[in-house]
Amino acid sequence: MPHSQAKFYKGVCIMLTKKQSGNMAEETASRYLTSKSYKILERNYFARGGEIDIIAQDNDVLVFVEVKHRVTDFQGYGFQAVTKAKQHKICNAAKKYLFDKNLSWDRYMRFDVIDVFEGEITHYEGAFMLT
Repeated sequence: MPHSQAKFYKGVCIMLTKKQSGNMAEETASRYLTSKSYKILERNYFARGGEIDIIAQDNDVLVFVEVKHRVTDFQGYGFQAVTKAKQHKICNAAKKYLFDKNLSWDRYMRFDVIDVFEGEITHYEGAFMLT
């Protein structure tokens, strides 16, 4: 059985799979970015060996966003879960996105991490660099 997490909705406890919980966090992050005037271009962009949760436009900057959702703070901050190996996979997916969309490599880009924990959002702009 997939790992599930208890959530409360209007006072009722419901069980969510890790995937459902992650999808809710990505939706929360998308709404947050939209409220900050970002334009959401893609969600869950898949490329061989990597995925980007959200691709957005922040004025003239193309932003690749990794969303981390935590149920407890036992394992530290969400951005700490974005290891060098994970960063490498995200960067490879970003390169594929630029190629697929025929976008220039010399444009402004940024790699952000959004941490969603107990309804709170922490946005780490420029969390890592293109590798």
